[in-house]
Amino acid sequence: MSVGPSTSREFARKLMQINAIRLQPQTPFTWASGWKSPIYCDNRLTLSYPELRAFIARNLKELALDFQIPFASVVGVATGGIAHGVLLAEQLNLPFAYVRSAPKSHGTGSQIEGHIPPGPVLVVEDLISTGKSSLEAVEALRLAGHSVHHMLALFSYGFDTADVRFQASKVQVKTMSAYADLIQVAEEENGLSVTDMEELRAWRKQPETWNQHA
Repeated sequence: MSVGPSTSREFARKLMQINAIRLQPQTPFTWASGWKSPIYCDNRLTLSYPELRAFIARNLKELALDFQIPFASVVGVATGGIAHGVLLAEQLNLPFAYVRSAPKSHGTGSQIEGHIPPGPVLVVEDLISTGKSSLEAVEALRLAGHSVHHMLALFSYGFDTADVRFQASKVQVKTMSAYADLIQVAEEENGLSVTDMEELRAWRKQPETWNQHA
């Protein structure tokens, strides 16, 4: 679930305008996993635009309130979810902390940085692909004794495997925008060819095997 379709498309449009999202079906990107992808998303670029930061903070707050849960804290997933998590914590006047992908190899060896008071935790991610790294952060928080069942993200690719993982982990997720709305905006405004649009839709269905020859 995400914000309404008009807001989702508006955010997707804003991301493309600042090149936070780039679409290159003919010259795909390579992810760390080895997957070929016609899209690259870097939500960190949004932090350079004050009006866009305000838009994000406002809509993250609305999504958080829509859960109707008395959250005790906001926790960002390092590193992309840290800054946007701080924006939301400010909006909600809540404590903020963040969780690393792994414990530090030096010092205290902490994986969770900051004080998290008792009560429901709201996790903030910048981007959801397969959901694996997001849920690893959730698991780290749960192992530390925290109650975590809700997550917000700026953008999601909408993969079925992510939906299955979040359901199995009993984590409710809301996003500001998603791939389906993005490619609709791209088709309407970016003048992509029919072939490009076909590739973008094909990737969404089978991302792990798409364009293996590239």
